[in-house]
Amino acid sequence: MKLKALLLGAIAGTALAPMAMAERGSDGNVSIIYWQAPSILNPFLSGGTKDVEAASLVIEPLARYNQDGNMVPYLAAEIPTVENGGVSEDLTSITWKIAPGITWSDGTPFTAADVKFTADYCMDPEGGCAQVTKFEGVTSVEVVDDLTVKVTFDKPTPFPYGPFVGGESPIIQAAQFADCMGAKAPECTEQNFNPIGTGPFVVTEFKPNDVITFKANDNYRDPNKPAFATVTFKGGGDATAAGRAVMETGEFDYAWNLQLAPEVISQMQEGGKGTPVAGFGPLVERIMLNQTNPSPELPEGERSTAKHPHPFLKDPAVYKAMSMAIDRPLLVEIGYGQAGKVTCNWVPAPAAFNSTTMTCDKQDIEGAKKLLDDAGIVDTDGDGVREKDGVPLKIVYQTSTNAVRQDFQALIKEWWSQIGIESELRNINASVFFGGDPGSPDTFQKFYADVEMYANTFNGTDPQSYLGNMLCDKAPRPETQWQGENISRWCDPEYDALHAKLAQTAGLEQRAEIAKKLNDMAVMGGAMIPLVHRGRLSAHSNTLGGVVLNVWDSELWNIADWYRKTGS
Repeated sequence: MKLKALLLGAIAGTALAPMAMAERGSDGNVSIIYWQAPSILNPFLSGGTKDVEAASLVIEPLARYNQDGNMVPYLAAEIPTVENGGVSEDLTSITWKIAPGITWSDGTPFTAADVKFTADYCMDPEGGCAQVTKFEGVTSVEVVDDLTVKVTFDKPTPFPYGPFVGGESPIIQAAQFADCMGAKAPECTEQNFNPIGTGPFVVTEFKPNDVITFKANDNYRDPNKPAFATVTFKGGGDATAAGRAVMETGEFDYAWNLQLAPEVISQMQEGGKGTPVAGFGPLVERIMLNQTNPSPELPEGERSTAKHPHPFLKDPAVYKAMSMAIDRPLLVEIGYGQAGKVTCNWVPAPAAFNSTTMTCDKQDIEGAKKLLDDAGIVDTDGDGVREKDGVPLKIVYQTSTNAVRQDFQALIKEWWSQIGIESELRNINASVFFGGDPGSPDTFQKFYADVEMYANTFNGTDPQSYLGNMLCDKAPRPETQWQGENISRWCDPEYDALHAKLAQTAGLEQRAEIAKKLNDMAVMGGAMIPLVHRGRLSAHSNTLGGVVLNVWDSELWNIADWYRKTGS
């Protein structure tokens, strides 16, 4: 199957595969490979997709988004709405009813107290929660009774589904994490590596940045699921090896995020062992622009913080010229083929939220040069590098180690050199780069570089929480354990005010218009340079049934329904 047809089919919608009919644990082992290895199983202490998705086998939210982007209950009995009385008429609160009979994997009851504890844990100002944007505007979370929890907001909130919805906002057990509040959160190694959960599997061994083994949860709420007795979750290597391990050798059953050139995928599929699956969600490959100074000459604790603004990346002439110099159609062609599209936007999907204000499908080297010349940013000493206020336009450009990203780096370095910007390229092991270790200098959150490239997305189809990532107070810094979603440290009070308006606005059309304005403000204001709207591309074994690719939540969202096909 050609990638184009594959993607078009995925966009049109995929019917759910037949569910597992076997007894729990009767299908043996399933092997999963994520070439970006998980480093923690607590999504609240990591913004990395690899960590969020690995944790989703164990800990779950009250509700998820299905493959069509629709909200479905998981631990909740139903989705609260105004119509069913779950959302207050004045839109200031949402009340969740928990499905009865759910237990943690240790056999203890799952209750509303665990939900409240999770909110308190993430909202602790000393904790550095990586998902705190989900709780924007929350003033209280109250236990009404054992199976009822009420979330109250500081103002009318038409979209109250930030907390406890999607793989990025699961529930953790109050009893297990009771001593892990605030600044102690990163120190709780046992809890962060071996969380007690309500999901289909429990951790038997966790080796950070290497391998995780799981076994079926004996106390899972469906007595016939999961079909697999164990899971081997291998991390590390590269996307090429992961794809081959599923489609050519059959060594693994599922490979995630095959960020490979289209011809490579086609060649792998000829191996006959596996099938690629793909679909377009809101995933965007982008270059983040550090608004603060990452110079190693600054004292530790002050690098990449608001104490020291960046000497030139905040200048519109600089970041606009950098964007103009990039040939996005070429990047799409060499990196993704039909699995990529040119985008100027931070939020390119769903379609209703895709801004049409900007165009960026044509490279303009001469225009970029003129823009810099007109701003007086010129090369005064003849070394080929322009200066702004005496500071040479020399940057450290970092990303994770990956063949496509290194190709992108090489091309963009050359294009930027043509307009007088010198780049030092740096690539970091993906497991480290996307990890959440507050002591590491190499995480994307710490951002000890001038620019960095990666892809990011969000759960669900409403981007309110995602757009909240660029709020001023969400910047990672020492006092938040270097956690936070505002990776660029970009800050615009007008943006914050408009986002507050979005949080109070009902109606899809009105919300979409505000969201598009927020998108434009961040991109035009120099927070980032969007490059490619990427399709999610993974692969599964031909003997693995039940897989339904989900671009709106964790890819492993329905692993409880996976099973081994017979007669294959």
